[in-house]
Amino acid sequence: MRAVSTPGPAQGEERVQHAWGLLLDQSDPIADSITLTLFERDAELYERIGPELRADVRASTRQHIRRGLRILAGRHDAAHPDADNTVDLWRDTGRRRARQGVPLELVLNAYTLGARILWEALVSRARTDPGSGIDDQVLLQAAKTVWSNLDVQNAILIDAYRRESARLQRRDLQREQSVLDALLEGRGADPEFADEARATLEIGPDDAIACVVALHDGALVGDDALAPAEDRLDRLGIPARWHVRSGVYYGLLSGRLPEEDGLVELFAPYAAGRMGIAASPEGIAGFATAFQLATRAAETLTRGEQRVVCVRERLPEVLLAGSPQVTPLLLTETLGPVLAQPEAQAKTLLDTLAALLRHDGSPTHAAADLFCHRNTVIYRQKQIEQLTGRSLAVPRDKMLLALALLATGRG
Repeated sequence: MRAVSTPGPAQGEERVQHAWGLLLDQSDPIADSITLTLFERDAELYERIGPELRADVRASTRQHIRRGLRILAGRHDAAHPDADNTVDLWRDTGRRRARQGVPLELVLNAYTLGARILWEALVSRARTDPGSGIDDQVLLQAAKTVWSNLDVQNAILIDAYRRESARLQRRDLQREQSVLDALLEGRGADPEFADEARATLEIGPDDAIACVVALHDGALVGDDALAPAEDRLDRLGIPARWHVRSGVYYGLLSGRLPEEDGLVELFAPYAAGRMGIAASPEGIAGFATAFQLATRAAETLTRGEQRVVCVRERLPEVLLAGSPQVTPLLLTETLGPVLAQPEAQAKTLLDTLAALLRHDGSPTHAAADLFCHRNTVIYRQKQIEQLTGRSLAVPRDKMLLALALLATGRG
């Protein structure tokens, strides 16, 4: 019995190349079939991005199939118009799809679809053309080749796509941070720039705006420290854009925001150092003011404290912090004589004043706080009024004493 000879490796490769070469004159119809399938399968994407993407995908798919078939057919002639570096074509496609906003998963699916339709075209040619010389062995080897090439294509495309995505993210972040810096400089009052800022930061014209700041106090505050708070913001549908300016980590919040008190409650479990919050009633135009107020609110807290406060609850402290020249004068004109007493005596009088102010001047309730007799509180009150020349029964004097006590850090 005579043995059936099998083709050697070189002859087998030539047969596979010959099989692929039979599809060269069908490259455009094959590419168009791939394109139509993509348009039907991912109709929402192509509708959203626009007709430019459709035209680009159609032209790119034809270029890929033409060049791919010439390589598979062993006809990669340097003189041919399609002889440019195929790897560059894959890289360029990856970069372009990233810029167009096409999800990477869909790009990879498109390449897989292209390989499958190309393979099915070869199988169809073998069935409809008995004289093609395409037998099962050739089809098997051709399948290995096309799927092996797909792995290489995908690896190159993924790398190019991710690099371009990272570059775009850096560019967008730089642009976003540049806009945030400009807002702190007061440029939000310019209607033209305000429109640009809203577009860059994706802020709706009716969105509420607020600022949150975190003072690092020597320890770096950043994305990691506030990540849990950001996760909660995401769940609530509140966008946040973060930046650092002069050592202050701050964020612009927008959307359907709760009142300042509600924002404090939101951030309170995740306080990263001293944090302040201020709403911007004027929207983008008032963000610079909101930043200043939120920063001053945070600065009224004790250094190293981990707490969140809003401007509304710290208005007296913010007023004092915003007028550093006034504070020494205020202390001199009110509590100066008390502070000049021996340390223990001064502390006792200041604690008594704080208790009286908490209870609207009531010696009885102040005594309960201080664990002493009511007459003792009355005696100390007289001492305070004699030393300061101010009376708790006079509203203006009472207000000045309260502000001065805040300036000492005991309010």
